[in-house]
Amino acid sequence: MGLLQKILVLFVGLILAFCFYSGNEDFKPEMLKGKRVIVTGASTGIGEQMAYHLARMGSHILITARTEAKLQKVVAQCLELGAASASYISGSMEDMAFAQSVVRKAEELWGSLDMLILNHVSPSNFSYFNGDIAHMQKVLNINFLSYVTMTVAALPMLKDSGGSIIVVSSFAGKVAFPLTAYYSATKFALDGFFSSLRQEFVMQNSNVSITLCVLGLIDTETAMKAVSGVVQSSAAPKEECALEIIKGGALRQREIYYEYLSTKIPLLIRDWAPNLLDYIIQMHYNVEKLKD
Repeated sequence: MGLLQKILVLFVGLILAFCFYSGNEDFKPEMLKGKRVIVTGASTGIGEQMAYHLARMGSHILITARTEAKLQKVVAQCLELGAASASYISGSMEDMAFAQSVVRKAEELWGSLDMLILNHVSPSNFSYFNGDIAHMQKVLNINFLSYVTMTVAALPMLKDSGGSIIVVSSFAGKVAFPLTAYYSATKFALDGFFSSLRQEFVMQNSNVSITLCVLGLIDTETAMKAVSGVVQSSAAPKEECALEIIKGGALRQREIYYEYLSTKIPLLIRDWAPNLLDYIIQMHYNVEKLKD
């Protein structure tokens, strides 16, 4: 296939993708009213903003993270915003027993579950891979194995309710970026596992949807601190990102991309010109700042 044909196919693909994405804009906040939702990693950042959006929509919310004091503040704010109910449970997702206990807490509170939003993430060094296998194991436990553990625990309730699983992943789980080997490995794993599980649900006639959220750089405090001075790219707002995640889950979409063009177009470039994409990515890194 010649270069001109490749460019034409790429252009047509973009148009079709945009039309498909735009055609699903029928979300209504009432969809979440009274729904029973777990949100992990909800003490700050995207998870916190999702909790606030769900509260305004009248959902029952159970949030979790490591820091109890922060969770208490988020719960109080959720109740002020109109949540049907709001509770928390604090602990580390490095402990699979804790991951299971979050689901048990939801069952004790509500007896069922409509939506499981898996959003938590392990702090990881934004630096060259240094061969630290112990750190790799920790990141895998938190970013991947706890997601699987919570899914297994929640599936009986989700199958009964015809519920949804929302997996907050990353553009770094579709395209490999430098300085993110630990993080990126776990996000690729999420894509592989949950995309496979989605197909199995279809084959088994299970009415549980899985939405994979492919996010670009978002202006959370953690992300901004990690990439400060090193990555020369603008960040998208966490409030809008959180709302798009909820919309995608409520509409039972297969995948959502945020921001759409800045994450979707590079994927098309990756398929046709991977070396070019590598070059473009590396041009956004201030390597000298990293050395400092």
